[in-house]
Amino acid sequence: MKIILFIASCLVFTTLSAQQDNLMPKHGLSLVGTPYVAHTLERTEQEELFTSRKELDCTTFVESVMAMTLSSKEDGTFSENDFAVNLQRIRYRDGILDDYTSRLHYIADWINNNIQKGIIQDITAAYSKDTDIIHLSFMSRNPDKYKHLKNNPENTSFMAEVEKRLSGQEVHWMPKQKLPDEGFPWIHDGDIIMLSTNIQGLDVSHMGIAIYQNGKLHLLHASSVEKKVVVDKRTLRNQLAQSKHVTGIRVVRVN
Repeated sequence: MKIILFIASCLVFTTLSAQQDNLMPKHGLSLVGTPYVAHTLERTEQEELFTSRKELDCTTFVESVMAMTLSSKEDGTFSENDFAVNLQRIRYRDGILDDYTSRLHYIADWINNNIQKGIIQDITAAYSKDTDIIHLSFMSRNPDKYKHLKNNPENTSFMAEVEKRLSGQEVHWMPKQKLPDEGFPWIHDGDIIMLSTNIQGLDVSHMGIAIYQNGKLHLLHASSVEKKVVVDKRTLRNQLAQSKHVTGIRVVRVN
């Protein structure tokens, strides 16, 4: 059964004023200490809109902060109804919650669709000359790793088509070797940082929110190592350097 929420012509975004520019880090920091729980969206047999902010993984953390920001009034408050509507628009292809495959699983798909919806802009595309070609196959090659693909050839076939459609796309990124501790002037507090990976068939392995501390760029994220939402003690440059599978970053910004 398709669920489509039409509010104000399918848009419930509160226009962000200059006063609201810092709401991404503000809302993100409000979730520090929230327990990290993997696979928070995989619990039910049928796809449902999971809106709880009591346990988060890296993706649901970022999506929740985005929905909180987009739903906020000038004082930073928001209604749970607006939060749910914005969360659905962010998380699902064209904002339509249908089934497991309607969720934007691959970050390349997530970025493309949220740009099309007018929710984000690609910052690395504007400021970085480095490009890479996406090659996706991980989900269809490893269906046993996913509850809703295992023993479900229809869903697996659909995801293979998504992978085929996205593969070959050229994207802008920033190799980790070029990222200084201080970040870049074009990476702002509250920008969304995606960590690209060399794991075969994947494009991104982790995501979080940019936050500067003492002039150094750090990642505010739901950490699987610390088992909670934290501002990473390491600079982002050091964090990336310590991971052999992370190759660099993509940066997007909420409009």
